[in-house]
Amino acid sequence: MTDLIIKGGVNLYGSVKAPPSKAHTHRAIIASSLSQGCSEVRNALICDDTLATINACVRLGAEIKDVAEGTFRILGSPKPKTPIDAINCGGSGSTIRFITPICALADGISILTGDESLRMRPMGPLLNALGQIGVRCYSARMNGHPPIIVFGGGIRGGEAHIRGDVSSQFISGLLFAAPMAQHDTTIILSTPLESKPYVEMTLDTIRRHNVSVETDFSVFHVPSGQKYKPYDHFIEGDYSSAAFLLTAAAITGSHIRIDNLLRDTLQGDRLIINVLQSIGVHVDVGENFVEVEGSDEHLRSLDVDMRDNPDLVPVCAVLASVASGRSIIRGTGRLRFKESDRIKALFSELSKMGVKMNIAGDAMEIYGGGELHGAEIYPHGDHRIAMACAIAALKASGETVIRNAECINKSYPNFIRDINLLGAETFER
Repeated sequence: MTDLIIKGGVNLYGSVKAPPSKAHTHRAIIASSLSQGCSEVRNALICDDTLATINACVRLGAEIKDVAEGTFRILGSPKPKTPIDAINCGGSGSTIRFITPICALADGISILTGDESLRMRPMGPLLNALGQIGVRCYSARMNGHPPIIVFGGGIRGGEAHIRGDVSSQFISGLLFAAPMAQHDTTIILSTPLESKPYVEMTLDTIRRHNVSVETDFSVFHVPSGQKYKPYDHFIEGDYSSAAFLLTAAAITGSHIRIDNLLRDTLQGDRLIINVLQSIGVHVDVGENFVEVEGSDEHLRSLDVDMRDNPDLVPVCAVLASVASGRSIIRGTGRLRFKESDRIKALFSELSKMGVKMNIAGDAMEIYGGGELHGAEIYPHGDHRIAMACAIAALKASGETVIRNAECINKSYPNFIRDINLLGAETFER
């Protein structure tokens, strides 16, 4: 276990390259693994979650070779094989939710499990939807959570009804597997889709592999009998991870540049640019970079709806902690079912640093502008809680200790290196 000590009151300066997109990496690896032939995924993010997806795809028959740092050559397995052992998805919700429907295409029985946090995450809506299109699949403990047992033999097709406001990952998982069903599949959302940009990303990825889907984002019609064709991907930079660095500059009045962030992107978390601009931060957006120049003046309060951008809630909470007055972050209900209960975790850990907040329904109310101070932080095993508290620590007085900081490796293994390159003072023990 690693403790990270962060000195407060620093000023950041310089430039770093954004890490590759985790969401794009997952999708590119899965679509390539289902393709007939060889694909290449370049500039892939190598972290705990994406390694879980690579492991799962290999167990289902894909041949994946690490040919260079961040480059994988993938010989797909269009007909997934029955895994010889359980598929351990680690802590990756994306992995288990994307791979579960694909396991139905194998002939035999597949078992998917993960670490303690993953075994607490809901899978019931996806299992119910798969049952409607002819897949026998169960929660081993009959509680709607992993471990998951999938009886293979193919997907019949037909109509699947599923909520759109629990997890967009359920929709993406169905979209990966349904093109190879025996009959056409229609996925009908019984509630409006949330986190729509992630589903758009999935559709963009499979279309690059010559798979077609018709949709108005309330109904998805997937023709059967389709075949994935190879495609070479280059993974763009990750706005979800870069948001922590951009926010760190904003709250410390610093000037930094993050390269490898595309102006034209499907990533919904590009919204962080609008959020920063709305509270008075100067943001310069280029074709392939974002530059932030914080101000010594008080930041304005926030009133934002994060229904489509739940991963931005931790950084928005930190921004609100420093901004003047009362801020409201809406649409936070689904954060209770992430790697941790992120609402509870943010309340617990930011309160230790002097932040005043209330929780009301699916909204967070934060009273900012006070002085932050160092504290001992327990990130609840959640990478985004650890990184959010780390950037808050840069603004705080004194030192902050983040216990068990290795959870950051789940999505952004070079986070500590990058904030140090920008001028932070940290050490590990």
